[in-house]
Amino acid sequence: MTTTPRLYRRPVSTFWWMHRRSYLIFVLRELSSVFVAWFVVYLLLLVHAVGSGNEEYQRFLSWSANPGVLALNTIALIFVLLHTVTWFDLAPKAMVVRVRHRRIAPAVILGLNYLLWALLTAITLWVVLR
Repeated sequence: MTTTPRLYRRPVSTFWWMHRRSYLIFVLRELSSVFVAWFVVYLLLLVHAVGSGNEEYQRFLSWSANPGVLALNTIALIFVLLHTVTWFDLAPKAMVVRVRHRRIAPAVILGLNYLLWALLTAITLWVVLR
């Protein structure tokens, strides 16, 4: 019987990602995709309710007013904002934009992302609140 030496593997804690801020942000950003998916499902349920008539829409609104759904949507909003901010912070590292053979500074790409986000938010608020 031949035996092979076993290498020592230091045990890794289940919560290894909580020891460094960068790991924590990474794991939270990955977890945020679940909440992005929830918002997609919620929006599809809303569209279905609107398309099914006033009674179904009123039922959806009363379900949405449930404290559990409100809490879930509030937590989801926080995670979606985290997802957005971390994604925007990654954008200048993930893409290289060149204009006339000159690379655009990462701060410009980041600033334009946030500017476009603010502009689209303002337009959305204007349409919804007018």
